[in-house]
Amino acid sequence: MSTITVTVNGVVYREEIEPRLLLVDFLRDNLCLKGAHIGCEDGVCGACTVIVAGRAAKSCMMFAVQADGVEILTVEGLAQGARLHPIQEAFTEQHGLQCGFCTPAMVLSTYQLLARNPDPTAEQIRRGISGNICRCTGYTNIVKAVAAAAVKLRGAKASDAS
Repeated sequence: MSTITVTVNGVVYREEIEPRLLLVDFLRDNLCLKGAHIGCEDGVCGACTVIVAGRAAKSCMMFAVQADGVEILTVEGLAQGARLHPIQEAFTEQHGLQCGFCTPAMVLSTYQLLARNPDPTAEQIRRGISGNICRCTGYTNIVKAVAAAAVKLRGAKASDAS
């Protein structure tokens, strides 16, 4: 057994775990955070994407012990109570989801993309979400949702500065 201390969505957890436990299983089973989905278990589909130390990471490709001392953001950590994050709002408004299986990972990939590039082109958006596979939508509305989220976030930052 190994003991890890990890901050997830701003909450510090100290847990004793098996060293071979995957991060996705730790989040889902130990912390009951179900947003990271288990898809391919090969790091291809991206359904398990979370933000680890400020970078998008496929949690099925990481052991939980590798996250010891690190901050993690899951999709559950974006909303403020009942108020959705602007990225979540944009995905809803632009119909950037269908079955919803890939949506948490798409939202977090968008979060990282827009943190680095607040005004991406459509091509930059497509590259930014390319680590996530959606089998339902054809990506058109997802790209629209990311662009709408960028506008929302730029507007929020502009009004914060006033």
